[in-house]
Amino acid sequence: MTAPAHYFPITILPDDIDFMGHVNNARYLGWVQDAVLSHWHKLAPAEAIAAHGWVALKHEITYRKPAFLDDEVIAKVLLERIQGARAFYQTVVKRGEEVLVEIQSSWCFIDMETLRPARIGEEIAAFFFPPRED
Repeated sequence: MTAPAHYFPITILPDDIDFMGHVNNARYLGWVQDAVLSHWHKLAPAEAIAAHGWVALKHEITYRKPAFLDDEVIAKVLLERIQGARAFYQTVVKRGEEVLVEIQSSWCFIDMETLRPARIGEEIAAFFFPPRED
């Protein structure tokens, strides 16, 4: 079961542009981190946000088309599944209907007091995977 999509608008800044005149490929890593953390902050309860954080484990990026300074860009974030202390996300960055980048990423849920991985319990997962209404 995939959680509902989260949309994260992206503002392209002059510092994002590389010597070739388009967004530097490395900048997409910052965007996916911002988008995933925005998803967490939007849906998680305040006490979970205060007690936990996320560490990126892996990003697999497929670049499709370049982005430019004046482009209107949005990231569509999908939490695909949770397993133990790990969350698996798909993020698609688009300009209108054009797919610019596709990112598969995995993240580790961290207890902020111990800085150790923490299992993602059902009580937290329920905020991201609400019961379906039939």
